[in-house]
This record gives sequence, structure tokens and C-alpha cells, in this order.
Amino acid sequence: MPAFRTLDDADLAGKRVLVRVDLNVPMEEGRVTDTTRIDRILPTIREIAQKGGKVILLAHFGRPKGRDEKNSLRQVVPALAHALGQPVIFVGDCIGTEAQKAIAAAKNGEILLLENTRFHAGDEKNDPEFVKALAANGDLYVNDAFSAAHRAHASTEGLAHLLPAYAGRTMQAELEALSAGLDNPARPVMAIVGGAKVSTKLELLGNLVQKVDVLVIGGGMANTFLAARGVNVGKSLCEHDLADIAREIEAKAKAAGCEIILPVDALVAREFKAHPGHRVVSINEVGPDEMILDAGPLSVAEVVLKLDSVKTVVWNGPFGAFELPPFDTATVAVAKAVAERVREGKLVAVAGGGDTVAAMNHAEVAGDLTYVSTAGGAFLEWMEGKALPGVEALRKG
Repeated sequence: MPAFRTLDDADLAGKRVLVRVDLNVPMEEGRVTDTTRIDRILPTIREIAQKGGKVILLAHFGRPKGRDEKNSLRQVVPALAHALGQPVIFVGDCIGTEAQKAIAAAKNGEILLLENTRFHAGDEKNDPEFVKALAANGDLYVNDAFSAAHRAHASTEGLAHLLPAYAGRTMQAELEALSAGLDNPARPVMAIVGGAKVSTKLELLGNLVQKVDVLVIGGGMANTFLAARGVNVGKSLCEHDLADIAREIEAKAKAAGCEIILPVDALVAREFKAHPGHRVVSINEVGPDEMILDAGPLSVAEVVLKLDSVKTVVWNGPFGAFELPPFDTATVAVAKAVAERVREGKLVAVAGGGDTVAAMNHAEVAGDLTYVSTAGGAFLEWMEGKALPGVEALRKG
């Protein structure tokens, strides 16, 4: 992977540093309910402040169409200031006179949060005039929002072309982890892909069979592959219309020398709820009125055994309906086995995207994996092999 400019390359003292961060955090009744994204950006903010730069935070919140107080970043300030242990100056706009005056008045080492960039249509349009207006407020640009790097917006990509641009520490860690996951991995590589539908992950599966040595398919999407092999999956979630595509993916995998592992047994139930009557059956013994809601113990054992023959794991999506016990069993068991091997230095494991973070937290292993990405769409697009505009803009020339 070509090198990226990082904070190690930047002279920060006395500079106005525009820092794109992800503050699109969950809120309830005006309070932040999960500070994961805030916690991730603290090292970058603190380093710039400690090195004498003015920290000028740019972020979006929600999906506003114009100015909308429900989506104001003002409500994030208390949680951000608490996490930093120092005041955060809130500025009611991200461009124009108000922003210019506040930035000019701030001292080196102080932290400002500018209002939601998406209050201006020019952000998502990557409008050149809006990019210029943002750039007027800074001397340097730092992108620490990998989760928004798949968007070519003014605040995520445009600024990198007008100001000296660097990856923040979280962005740097993410890029290094992803490089170790698929771009330049220790082989053999196993990808674990779960989740509900094949249709949402066609590009992902098509890319992975070209890049990994073992592809483990779980979740509802495994049912589509099983059905394509002629297995009766009863009332399970299954995209029967994608049987031909599932067979094509299997053929591509065979041609590329990629082994596909599907469940050989399953936890089945007649009701989709927590703790229903359920049983473990061979994949060929699913009743016509039953649903496959998790992989069974033999399937787990096969995946865990295979872990001992690989050096890298990339994981996206759970094995079953992990929110509903006991259908979290396979996800938790495999996650714990992966984490154990990471701790022993036998494995590099990178996980991310959507439900995956919640599943790793549920299994209590998020802190034990090599890296857990909180970036949903950007992580998936990276796994699909797509170039991410916000990342490409940071490459050394």
C-alpha cells in the first residue's frame, strides 16, 4: 500500500488545523448514548492541541436538508468536552464570518467544533466554492473519519486538494489494520461473512473469492447458498431467486482456489424470538415449518479447526440472529476462538461493518481483536475492493 501522510509529517505549531471527524453518534433525549466514535478521535485532537495547533473540528450529524436544529452538533459538545477533559468552543456555522472570528479569537491548543457541514448543500455536492470557503479557515487538513471516507464530499475529500492533507491517528490505525487484513496480509487468509442477505453483499463476495483462501459464509445468506446446493431450508430467510448467482460465486471461488465453508448443522426454531423451542439438526434435516437461526456446533467446530491453519481473519457479519439467545451461540464461540488466537500472537483479525461491531461487543472480544472498525459503509466498500475517495486523497504523491 502506498504510504499516507500522517501527523508525523505535519508541522502543527501555530497552525489552524481543520480536522474531519465522525461525530454522528447515537443520541437519546439530548444525550450521547455511545461514545465509541468520540473516544476514537481523542488521540488526534489531543496531539494537535499539545503540539500547539488550533483544533478546528468538522463533522456532520444526521441527514439534514439545510439548517435544522435537531441535527445541530451543539448537542454533542458536552460529551466531547467531558471525554477530552477540556472546554470545546462551539461555533454556529462552519464557514463565513462567524467561523472566521471564532477561529481568529481562539488560542493555540484550544478546540473548536464548527456546526454541521451538511447544513450546507455544498458539502455532499463537493462544491468547489464551498470547499474554498472551508479551506479559508485552515492552514492544514487532517482526516480522521474513515467512516466517511467512501464519500467524495467537500469535508472528506475536497479539502485534501486545497490544503496540505494528513491522516489522523484513527485513520492511520484503520488504514494500517486494513492493509494487514486484505491489501498485504499474512497468508492464508480467512474471510467470515454473515448477515441476512446475499443481495446486499454480492460485490463483497465476488471480491473476496479472488483475494482470500477460505470464505466462511454464515447468517441468512448461507441459506441461499445451501438452497442453491439443493438443501431444503424450510421457512428460513432465503433469497431463492439468487440461486444461480450463488452457484456462480461458488464456481468463481473454485477457479480461484478459494475454499467455501457453509454450515453443516444448525439451530432451528418455529418462532423468531428469544428462547423459543429449538433443536440442533443436520443441515439436511430442517423441517418444512422450521427456520435456521444459527449455525450448529459441528459447523462451529469446523470453522474453529480451520482457524489453526490461517494467519489472517477478516470478519463482516454474524453467524445467526445473535440478538436473540440462544442464536448468538455460533457467533460468540467463533469470536472467542479468534480472540484467543490473536492474544496468542497466532492471528491477525480485523472485523467491522454494521452488526459486526455489536456482535463483537456482545461476545466481549472487541478489545482483543487486532482491529474493530466502527465504519459501516466505508469498511464494506473497502472489503469490496473499491477505492475510497477520502483515503485516496491522502496518499503521498
